[in-house]
Amino acid sequence: MAAAQVTEQEVLLPKYNLTPEQEKNLILRHYRVLLKALRPKLKKGDKELVRRAFKTAADMHKTMRRKSGEPYILHPIAVALICVEEIGLGVRSTICSLLHDTVEDTDMTMEDVERDFGPEIARIVDGLTKIANVNMLDANLSQQAENFKKILLTLTDDPRVILIKLADRLHNMRTLDYMKREKQLKIASETIWVYAPLAHRMGLYNIKTEMEDLSMKYLEPEEYKDIAKKLSETKRERSRYINEFIKPLKEKLKKAGFKFEIYGRPKSIHSIWNKMKKKGVSFDEVYDLFAIRIIVHATPEKEKEECWKVYSMITDEYLPSPERLRDWISSPKSNGYEALHTTVMGPQGKWVEVQIRTDRMNEIAEKGLAAHYKYKEGNSDGDPFEKWFAQIREVISSQETDGVDFLQDFKTSFLAEEIYVFTPKGDVKMLPVNSTALDFAFAIHSAVGSRCIGAKLNHKLVPISHKLRSGDQVEIITSNKQKPSEDWLKFVVTAKAKTKIKDALKEEKRKIAIDGKEMLRKKLESIDAVLNQQNIDELVSHFKVASQLDLFYSIAVKQIDLKELKEYHVTNEKLLKPVKVITEIKIDQEQKAPVTPKKDSELIIFGERSDKIKYSLAKCCSPIPGDDVFGFVSTGKGLIIHRTNCPNAAQLMANYAPRIVKTKWAKNKEISFLTGVKIIGIDDVGVINKITNIISGELRINIAALTIESGDGMFEGMIKVFVHDKEELDELVARLKQLNGIYEVQRFDMDDATFS
Repeated sequence: MAAAQVTEQEVLLPKYNLTPEQEKNLILRHYRVLLKALRPKLKKGDKELVRRAFKTAADMHKTMRRKSGEPYILHPIAVALICVEEIGLGVRSTICSLLHDTVEDTDMTMEDVERDFGPEIARIVDGLTKIANVNMLDANLSQQAENFKKILLTLTDDPRVILIKLADRLHNMRTLDYMKREKQLKIASETIWVYAPLAHRMGLYNIKTEMEDLSMKYLEPEEYKDIAKKLSETKRERSRYINEFIKPLKEKLKKAGFKFEIYGRPKSIHSIWNKMKKKGVSFDEVYDLFAIRIIVHATPEKEKEECWKVYSMITDEYLPSPERLRDWISSPKSNGYEALHTTVMGPQGKWVEVQIRTDRMNEIAEKGLAAHYKYKEGNSDGDPFEKWFAQIREVISSQETDGVDFLQDFKTSFLAEEIYVFTPKGDVKMLPVNSTALDFAFAIHSAVGSRCIGAKLNHKLVPISHKLRSGDQVEIITSNKQKPSEDWLKFVVTAKAKTKIKDALKEEKRKIAIDGKEMLRKKLESIDAVLNQQNIDELVSHFKVASQLDLFYSIAVKQIDLKELKEYHVTNEKLLKPVKVITEIKIDQEQKAPVTPKKDSELIIFGERSDKIKYSLAKCCSPIPGDDVFGFVSTGKGLIIHRTNCPNAAQLMANYAPRIVKTKWAKNKEISFLTGVKIIGIDDVGVINKITNIISGELRINIAALTIESGDGMFEGMIKVFVHDKEELDELVARLKQLNGIYEVQRFDMDDATFS
């Protein structure tokens, strides 16, 4: 997505109501900061090239303003600065960053760029321009698929394109406050769904983390503010603890003659929130709110030895958790990340994560792909990124699925965490998490995957759907009689496996379709018609199938009954659709046809217009009035209302942006909504009576169902209640939390929709 499309340049706003001289000085200040950051990388003639790129971009964008009202040129400068300081790119990337929106948004052409800056710069700017034209927020789904493929092909051609794009997206996220709420939701969803995982896969951990935090700021504003506030309140206490923890380690390492840096850094808001959700714990119960990082200054040949020595000294001082050791020095991650991670028991009985790296490892961890290539040896054989790019090219070249399937396949195959699996001969295959034995078979060879009937996992027989774990050794069992089936698609996760299975099924379908085509030809001849494209198109439309291949296949497997052709008239061998007699039927208010909402229209769910819109409340998140919500236009089910923090929200907004509509609640205290409250506490006498007294007696809220399970002195209750809005639910939660012996009260989502 182009910066210009995201930021929607418009007239100067009062905030930046500067005189021309003040504006010029502001732009020059930003440019000088960029030059200062770039200075160590400048060679003879580079400064003049950068100056020319800046002047060109400034001239091209001189009448443009961002949504905030600031001069638009500040955005390309900021993107270039991120590329230099945070990604570690050099002069060529700086020039491309400065020019990245000129061809898309101004009169400048690719020919102009190539003439003034050469073919290399032109190629990268062209790649960025192609990505800029991928407006994934407003494109239809098939367009999204093709456009996203362009992004990935450009990535494999020159990775600098995607690195600059990530810098562009990061700066847009940093300045998202000036956008409308619905745009914020769509952009943040796309960022968390596609760009943050992509940054992670490129080794840009800091950028990935900031993108996740910024996305959460807009998608989960209340939770974000709450965790940020608690981190701020506990900062002094954490600093004291970090100093206490590292003091004996510093002394040991100095005594042993190590040159090193040691410091503590807080975990990201998003990672803390994820841990709270996954483990069902409160902020206070998240033990690893920060990590200790030790950076060892070591020569290349002694890196591994020095890191393990440091590990040994740490575990002499603090007891480690054996299952929490992560050795990414012996087996680096596929994005180049190398480090030793361990979790040890620190003072006051607190678990602390410790990361051990060298300077080289740290630069790769901070700046990812750019630093990886800086340290890479001469040849690219065995290079993890080159292998990754080759896999992407292979999948894209044979990929024919629709936009959403393609994006989902890409995420699960190329952006997921990976596991290491061994062949019987000891070769390593890297696969995404949740890969099965069948995925492993396809990773070895397409023919092996297609004939796979089972596997031996660590010498024990397992089915092809068995999920693999890191360290497994797998031997594939094949049979010449085996062939891919539709069921295989339900459990494979790699894009290669899915593509090869779909290709095989399509080939099988084509063979069967030949019989269907012949059956149709004979039937048409019997009614004096012919098998031509016009008649085929008519039948594809009549039987509502996706293509002529589906038509022939459905005829062959008897899903379509050709007796229906009797209803057709034939004139000059052409099929003429039978005319249907339309009978007027009266429908009551409840049966009115749904009105498809216009794009960006504001829908009041309950109110004067509610009888015109077919809507339902999503079962996955059960929204109630007061929740931050959006509408999703589904096919066949009308408008479905989801909470913006629904588990499926990010995927829907990233994949189906054109179907998302702005939605708000109308005030209506007469309608009740079924929602749920989960309570955990001490199993004391009378506690249930106290809970029901608050709900029914004091707050006069109707209880629909109540289940209590107790054991070992604790109880867990699930209560379904009817409330009018979120305000009423929040008050209920707050009152229940005040009861003695109640440890946790939280909302849980229902399977039911509305009740009135």
